[in-house]
Parts: sequence; C-alpha cells; structure tokens
Amino acid sequence: MAPAVGINVETGAALAGWDHVQQSLAIILRTQFGERPKREWFGSFVPDLLGRSMTTTDLSRFIAALTSAIEQFEPRFDVASITTEADPRDGSVQVVMLGHYRPNALTGDFAVDGDVRQVTVGSAGLIR
Repeated sequence: MAPAVGINVETGAALAGWDHVQQSLAIILRTQFGERPKREWFGSFVPDLLGRSMTTTDLSRFIAALTSAIEQFEPRFDVASITTEADPRDGSVQVVMLGHYRPNALTGDFAVDGDVRQVTVGSAGLIR
C-alpha cells in the first residue's frame, strides 16, 4: 500500500513519504486548538508555549504538548526519545525527538521503515 499523499503547502506539488509527515507535523504543532472552523479539536497547545523563556515547568508542558499532539494526530511518526538543548543566555530551548517513520500507519499497519528520523522543535517553532 502506498503512503499517504498530500499537497505541498508552499509549491502546490504532490507530497508523499517522510516529507509529507514533516509538513503534517508542522501544521499540527503550529495550529492552536480552536483555530480551525469546524475542526476546533485539531491542533496542539504548542503555540501557547512558543516564544517564551522556558522554565522547568514550561519545558515539561512543552514536551507534553508536543508528544500528545503527535500521538493524537500523526501516527506515522512514533517518538522514541526526546532530548533538550537549552540556551541559558536567552532561555530558549530546542527539543530533539528521535523516532520511527511508519509509512502505512494511517491504514493500521504500524511497521517501521527501519530508519530513525529526527524532528527538532524550538521555542521559536518547528526547525526540522
């Protein structure tokens, strides 16, 4: 079965595979709950936490917001580990998530493709 296919939001070209997952993650993590009409339940709490200096409590909330949104809306990326990189000078933080790409997870097949993938999210937004 072929992986999901979508449209690149920047070019309008067809988008599939891992690139489609990355775009999907960016959309999910940038969308605030209640932002989309008729899909108020779609999105994450990540936008509420972006752009702030991160205390330990805020960092825990940030990681929880990331992982819960990914788990709920993007089954093609299975988060395996999370590390953080903080800059104490300005309070910014990057969260590096390593996980497995499951190309057919939308159809219920959770087999991984074998490669570990990385997604990096900073307090300023998705970095990839």
